[in-house]
Amino acid sequence: MYPPTARTIPQRSRDRMSYDRDAAHAVLDEAYHCALGFTVDGQPRVLPTLHVRIGDTLYLHGSTGSRPLLAARDDGLPVCVTVTLLDGLVYARSQFHHSANYRSVVAHGTAHLVTDEREKTAMLTALVEKVGAGRSADTRPPSRRELAETAVLALPLREVSVRSRTGGVREDEADLHLPPWAGVLPLRLTAGPPQPDAGVTAPLPAYLRTARTPWHEPARCAASTSGWSRWSWRTPTNCTPPPPTTRCGGT
Repeated sequence: MYPPTARTIPQRSRDRMSYDRDAAHAVLDEAYHCALGFTVDGQPRVLPTLHVRIGDTLYLHGSTGSRPLLAARDDGLPVCVTVTLLDGLVYARSQFHHSANYRSVVAHGTAHLVTDEREKTAMLTALVEKVGAGRSADTRPPSRRELAETAVLALPLREVSVRSRTGGVREDEADLHLPPWAGVLPLRLTAGPPQPDAGVTAPLPAYLRTARTPWHEPARCAASTSGWSRWSWRTPTNCTPPPPTTRCGGT
């Protein structure tokens, strides 16, 4: 468990919060990108970037000339990193109770510029492996010049919170008789058909083949001690929907 702090304890909807380490790691690992928030010259900045988790450190990819990387050269850069996975849109009979099912992580701390070449190489290899298991062995590793042109921020995961919503419509009893349709529209990230670059003759790698994977056979089902759980929605496009009673963990 991550210890709650003044910055990670919400003022409202505390029942949606979790500080479970495994649940936080599951969201960070499933998401491909994050939002990096920081302050430069008294002005707020939020940048989208790629990330990968190695152990209890979150690594952020960037350019050596970008503002956050330049600002982190000395004593580090205070940051707030957020990741959100949208799992569904919730349609209620009343406009007020429309909502969304989601899983999100917020991490606070001081990020430092990675200067060790071995650590930077390990991060870039892990990032490549995240988009395709075995990809790092199939492709050319970065040259010394490319490594020098790539900047990496390391954020120790110490002050972390998970926020989520699952389940169906939550209506006022007085609205239950209203005629509009109500329910949940599930959302998921899907991959389209691979599009090879010009001149490519290599066979399609295994991690890009569209194997038939039912929704109810998830790659990961992370449950926290607070009862929060979700399955991974990162599945191929030709999935078989689960039967209505199929669940993964709690609700």
